Amino acid sequence: MNTPLRRVGLAMLGMVILLLANATYIQIFKADDYRQNPKNNRIILEEYARERGKILVRAGNDVQLVATVQPTNDRLRYLRQYTNGPLYAPVTGFYSTRYGATGLERAEDEIFNGSDDRLFVRRLSDLITGRDPRGGNVEITINPAAQAAAYEAMTQANYRGAVVALEPKTGAILAMVSTPSYDPNPLAAHDGDVQGKAWAAYDADANKPMLNRAVAETYPPGSTFKLLVASAALEDGQTKDSPLTATASIKVGGSELRNYSRGTCGGSSTTVTMTTAIALSCNTSFAQLAKDLGDDKLIDQAAAYGIGDSDLTVPTPVVRSCIGPRSPDDDCMALPDPLAIYQTGIGQRDVRLTPMQNAEIVATIANGGERMRPQLVRSILAPDLSVISDFSEDSLGSPISRSTADQLRDMMKESEKNTRGGGKRADVQIASKTGTAETGDAPKDTPPFAWYVAFAPADDPKVAVAVVVETDDPAATGSQVSAGVGRATINAVLGGG
Repeated sequence: MNTPLRRVGLAMLGMVILLLANATYIQIFKADDYRQNPKNNRIILEEYARERGKILVRAGNDVQLVATVQPTNDRLRYLRQYTNGPLYAPVTGFYSTRYGATGLERAEDEIFNGSDDRLFVRRLSDLITGRDPRGGNVEITINPAAQAAAYEAMTQANYRGAVVALEPKTGAILAMVSTPSYDPNPLAAHDGDVQGKAWAAYDADANKPMLNRAVAETYPPGSTFKLLVASAALEDGQTKDSPLTATASIKVGGSELRNYSRGTCGGSSTTVTMTTAIALSCNTSFAQLAKDLGDDKLIDQAAAYGIGDSDLTVPTPVVRSCIGPRSPDDDCMALPDPLAIYQTGIGQRDVRLTPMQNAEIVATIANGGERMRPQLVRSILAPDLSVISDFSEDSLGSPISRSTADQLRDMMKESEKNTRGGGKRADVQIASKTGTAETGDAPKDTPPFAWYVAFAPADDPKVAVAVVVETDDPAATGSQVSAGVGRATINAVLGGG
């Protein structure tokens, strides 16, 4: 064989070896990734040959169907249907032949389609008996009354934002609302044109209805972050009666940081207690407190609350909350310069939290300092609704002591006394903190993000809530905008009134 032919032969042999290696890599090492990819329509088509499991929620002894299926006569034997689709869309996500799956539909897909190992015996039984295979079911932790109350309060006011409510002692998610929402039913349709039109409309909407703001968006927390700064100070040995500066302004580089009132804190010319500074939400007090504590103590406290975590799932993934900017190595738990800590202390600059993270912080305070993992799944059920696995509480440690939590609770009671908005009840004492986070290059002329975080009853907490609203009014505050939504959610959980 002459040299040119030998070279061609060797080149072809090399390409065959590469082809075989690539096929082996895909079939052995990447098979699960491709199989679990939500855009793998072939797998989804196979799954439509069996009845997909339901999503259930309980209201007392009443069981409500959030997602179910309807038999059809077309080649896709079952049609996914969502009851009250926009209300529960941030929880359920959607299940689509064209666009894959999101939310709980994706996180618990192996249960719904019946391929989970926990359903192996039932799959074997179906095979032996000749029964049509069915998927398992998921019961969620949502409190239907709280979910409806939060959704109605947000939509009636035409608010963009999110509400998260947690059960402090267990971490159970009682409400997870994101508005504006969307109807997942058209995305689950068997008609490709219907799916395409719905997707195009949702995707083109500037209000981003398919964005789950509760877990997939971060916001500057504003003055609600003062609870974290106070946590660090109390853990460092200070008390709710410790004196903080009451000055009207602080020089930060070439600018000034001022109180919302533009005057001194509480009218004092010297100092105020930490309780007064929380109750009146004094910026200078907490900017200076953060500076006095230093970067390390503040960052350590933030990390203890879960800020910076990148692996939290509920079981849908929760994006990372950050205290600083993203670095080249993807760290976001460092402050960029010595002056950053002043604005960080009041929840501005680079601090960004998800509503879920802010709800975790206030739920931890409500739970005496113990942080519980937020969970959306109450139980996994077999096709016949027998229980396969039940809710199990999961402690993530104690970011703060019981003493710190009690002092924060007392300060938050005082804050609630200064908070306006509807929904207050004489028979329910709430511990709360508001926040009005400035945005944009001209913050005084830009609508802020309005926050309200709270728990109730203050001395025996049953619910903790975080509300954020993307306001349209530059003069809006958390007290005016978000407090009423939070109280409506709390009242729905507690009942009565």
